[in-house]
Amino acid sequence: MNQSILIIEDDFTFGEILKKWFQKSGYKPLLTRTMNQAKEIVNNNKKIDLVLTDLRLPDGDGILFLAWLRDKKIATPLMVMTSYAEISTAVAAMKLGAFDYLEKPFQPEILRQKIEQALASGTSLKPVVEASQNTAETRTRKVDYSKSPLMQKVYEEIEVVAPTRMSVLLMGESGTGKEYAARMVHERSKRSEYPFIAVDCGILSKELAPSELFGHVKGAFTSADGNKKGVFEQADGGTVFLDEIENLLPDVQAQLLRALQERKVRPVGSASDTPVDVRIVAATNENLSRLIGEGRFREDLYHRINEFEIHLPPLRERAEDIPTYAAYFLQEANKELEQCVPGFSTEAMEMLANYHWSGNLRELRNVVRRAALFAKDQEIAPKILPDYLCTPLEKDQFAIGETDEKEQIKTILRIVKGNKAAAARLLKMSRKTLYNKMHEYGIEI
Repeated sequence: MNQSILIIEDDFTFGEILKKWFQKSGYKPLLTRTMNQAKEIVNNNKKIDLVLTDLRLPDGDGILFLAWLRDKKIATPLMVMTSYAEISTAVAAMKLGAFDYLEKPFQPEILRQKIEQALASGTSLKPVVEASQNTAETRTRKVDYSKSPLMQKVYEEIEVVAPTRMSVLLMGESGTGKEYAARMVHERSKRSEYPFIAVDCGILSKELAPSELFGHVKGAFTSADGNKKGVFEQADGGTVFLDEIENLLPDVQAQLLRALQERKVRPVGSASDTPVDVRIVAATNENLSRLIGEGRFREDLYHRINEFEIHLPPLRERAEDIPTYAAYFLQEANKELEQCVPGFSTEAMEMLANYHWSGNLRELRNVVRRAALFAKDQEIAPKILPDYLCTPLEKDQFAIGETDEKEQIKTILRIVKGNKAAAARLLKMSRKTLYNKMHEYGIEI
């Protein structure tokens, strides 16, 4: 094999992991952190078989480096590395002649396959005319975020609704990645160049919400020492993500409905309205139809935010994705904790794959980060994973019925010894919702 791969990656830890992987796979990797250093390497090496570059670099980006290669008439194939949020930029790189892109975190088999395809393609960059002819195919190609058919359906729904003006309601348990999905809707919409602002409705009180959402003028209340733009004005032209929307109080729901219907907001203390153009993506882990029946959520607001509904499946229903997400969270942990953990043992990965993740992706991320801290640059083994992973929960052990919700909450709180965060995860609800229900049922710890 003995082919040379130039890696341009400013994340030192991730770059070293890539370098070691290429060495073990029989390649000759050259690692650098900046675009200028990469140019020197290319100028001084007569034979570079493939360039693998991050999109964002300290002194430029992968697209600029690609343009430099083409200007120099250097025909080395180039692939860009990207995250979910930068797929559109990666597609732009392909239009300019990049061979392909690799989405972080890498799955080893996909990495190997794409590298082999690039090396087998020869030594010519795609001409601009050919690349532009392939644009439609590139746009419609399914992005392989997940092996799970359930998630593939979610991504297909996002691709369909994103270019429209429709409001989107994301349904799913806590920790299933609803904000991530909301960002995907925004990034694939015609509003992607404008702001995306996320709002945690669980922390908005009746007094705070109007000012946060719609702004206020100087002197509107005691601490209003200046004018303030609310979220809707800040996001004008873009997308507002309302997470845990079920926690909005009735008065705030009414104000939100008016803003959505009339497409204008009135800052607190102002006598005039301000027109705004925003798209709403809302999320909840509650049954809003039940809340409507209980008089806790406005039916007219529900229909306004639910023009298109997307259900995000829990992690236990897409266990085939656990290795991918675990690898991604390990990559994150290596960077944030300044570790160099290479991966998971087979036994450790089996434990992760077999566990019932009541806290979904958020819980998995916490477990991986903790394990990375204790692994000390060694492979993650079962002994450093939490003990409770050895006794997977039954799938429906903590399912809640509407008639015995109070007893279920009391039972779970007893099991977790009053740990409300753990109880909320097991009960598949936000902590704010748990606190509200404890107050409603008169449950004390």
